[in-house]
Amino acid sequence: MAEFWLISAPGEKTCQQTWDKLNSATTRNNHLSTNFKFAIPDLKVGTLDVLVGLSDELAKLDSFVEGVVKKVAQYMADVLEDSRDKVQENLLANGVDLVTYITRFQWDMAKYPIKQSLKNICEIIAKQVTQIDNDLKARASAYNNLKGNLQNLERKNVGSLMTRSLADIVKKEDFVIDSEYLTTLLVVVPKINYTEWEKTYETLADMVVPRSSKLIYDDNDSGLYNVTLFRKAVDDFRLQARENKFVVREFQYNEEELKADKEEMTRLSTDKKKQFGPLVRWLKVNFSEAFIAWIHVKALRVFVESVLSQADNKELIVDAAIDIPGLNLSQQEYYPYVYYKIDCNLLEFK
Repeated sequence: MAEFWLISAPGEKTCQQTWDKLNSATTRNNHLSTNFKFAIPDLKVGTLDVLVGLSDELAKLDSFVEGVVKKVAQYMADVLEDSRDKVQENLLANGVDLVTYITRFQWDMAKYPIKQSLKNICEIIAKQVTQIDNDLKARASAYNNLKGNLQNLERKNVGSLMTRSLADIVKKEDFVIDSEYLTTLLVVVPKINYTEWEKTYETLADMVVPRSSKLIYDDNDSGLYNVTLFRKAVDDFRLQARENKFVVREFQYNEEELKADKEEMTRLSTDKKKQFGPLVRWLKVNFSEAFIAWIHVKALRVFVESVLSQADNKELIVDAAIDIPGLNLSQQEYYPYVYYKIDCNLLEFK
């Protein structure tokens, strides 16, 4: 996205003459820039002392609001996940793209009444954007917890047969249940050892039920077999299985627990889908609010610095990096205009 500079140039006899001179210097002769008029209404100036104090406050407010704008934009990208390519079309200000909003800027009289003092307008913006920041933290925390819990459950359903959840793999009929003497074990067998398992599992310990093993599930590397044997032979069977590179999984079939796991997964997935739409809508609305507030802060800064430059009577105005123009003249680089950059590259994709 293009870089924007918000500029206040020293005045000629009329604003139109200043505009013509700027265009002549930057556009017609050497194509340095494309220029747009940026209308700032007649704001209440106040005293010089107030303006100098405001200069410092506005610098801090500018940084804070920019940070919130970027946080909302970045969280929008995080929430959209696989649809990140659609982020930019959701980052609008007053229903238009950011370039259009900036280049056709109009002061929002309803939100920031110009009859208020500059300090009051700053306080309105600070309060508004602080509320957005606090709301974002609360909403992001709730959604991230939900998303994290769902991811943890989903993670249990992937990975190797040694560690993954077996809830979606095993069925009640794979087990001998409620027997005083018999139990069913689950054994992970490498694929290359299937034949050996089927030949030897009945002899790995005494009291293994013949022909009781079947392949329940397999992935790229290994298979999950069940085997039924007498309870008192379990320890011996486990030891002999390990020596033959067959691993007995720790698993107790519990229908209620497996059902609860599936229901929890369904619940979290449903909750995430329910929250997704309202959260994206909130992010869109509040990104717009924060971005609009930010551009109004830029307008306030350029206004205040322009008035201070006239009071300074040097017609040399500070670069955007300086908090209080007109001071420490020997230490900084100055220009015969006020300018602030507006960086619309708000996303940092990882």
